[in-house]
Amino acid sequence: MGRIYAEFLGGPRAVALLFLRLVAGFAMMHHGWPKIQSPTAWMGPEAPVPGILQALAAISEFGGGLAWVLGALTPLFSLGLIGTMAFATFLVHIRMGHPFVADPTSHGPSYEPALGYLAIAFLFLIVGPGRISVDYLLFGKPKAIDSVLADDVELPA
Repeated sequence: MGRIYAEFLGGPRAVALLFLRLVAGFAMMHHGWPKIQSPTAWMGPEAPVPGILQALAAISEFGGGLAWVLGALTPLFSLGLIGTMAFATFLVHIRMGHPFVADPTSHGPSYEPALGYLAIAFLFLIVGPGRISVDYLLFGKPKAIDSVLADDVELPA
């Protein structure tokens, strides 16, 4: 049976993943909060993006941020955030000519935050949330039946 989770990292690596999940997750929730208030119309009446895609982005950002904080369904929400942040990076910011890092005096837009969140989402998709997570509590500990069904376990005679 295939697994959607990599090995759940423990020890100091789990603490580092928890720290990143908390910081990035709460920041992502902050970005998604105004969008989730009006999920199908947060871009305004002249938006070039249909309401359903706006709603998916709102759910992805707010729900994905919450999922990162909890370490719950991390691969699923990370995949959603990869799509959302890739869209924001390549089809919005880069297409509009925004710089990678904004000039601090202009306070203009840049694609640095979206690309940064894209990188974080990719990391969580590949590495997982670590052992300090809801995912580990639900999916990380081997169940007794899994041990019995494993090919390398000898059953008592």
